[in-house]
Amino acid sequence: MHVPVRRGQLKLPLQRDVPAGAAEFVCSPSNVEAMTVLAHWPDGGEQVLALHGPAGSGKSHLAAIWAERVGAIALHGAEAGLADPLELEGRPVLLDRAQDADDETLFHLINLAQSGGGALLLAARPAPRAWDTALPDLRSRLDVVRAISLQEPDDTVLAAILRARFAARSITPGDELIDYLVRRIDRSAAAVESVVDRLDAEHRPVTRALARQVLESDDSTGELFD
Repeated sequence: MHVPVRRGQLKLPLQRDVPAGAAEFVCSPSNVEAMTVLAHWPDGGEQVLALHGPAGSGKSHLAAIWAERVGAIALHGAEAGLADPLELEGRPVLLDRAQDADDETLFHLINLAQSGGGALLLAARPAPRAWDTALPDLRSRLDVVRAISLQEPDDTVLAAILRARFAARSITPGDELIDYLVRRIDRSAAAVESVVDRLDAEHRPVTRALARQVLESDDSTGELFD
């Protein structure tokens, strides 16, 4: 099936900057396979690769490290349809939230990556095999994309996320506070953001005792973290 290339798309101010502190990504058993593969990809390997895993597993962060290393053009979800294919040809491309891109865009990006000189990294929660598509040719391409999974944050990663979120608010938490929260909150970036918001909003020294009060208060109102 041939899908015509669209013309007149916007230029690429839509590419997004890699996040600050990308080099501080924490390696752990939950992400070591993906880190190892991306450290050298696409040198001598397949031209399309997918990272998938739950929210907070570090897909976007790890993909951004790769994009920074290879100088990739970074696109995001449905916005990828605005990119001019001529500007992407022969270039490494990162597509974050790839499952949100339309079928035609995905088809073009995969074909461009395989046409020579390019590479396409797809980051999404579900693996490509699980994405809905109405294009049979796209379905066959997605089904053979190599997919590497990241697991939900383990203790090491969750502690690092907590420290980073506290640091963004100029809070330096003690080890006992981090250990306490790691054992009690849900393993997701959303849960981290929520508990840090709550603790910061108290406008008091952020200690284990305060964390216990906040979590017990949430438990009593049905706002459970775990």
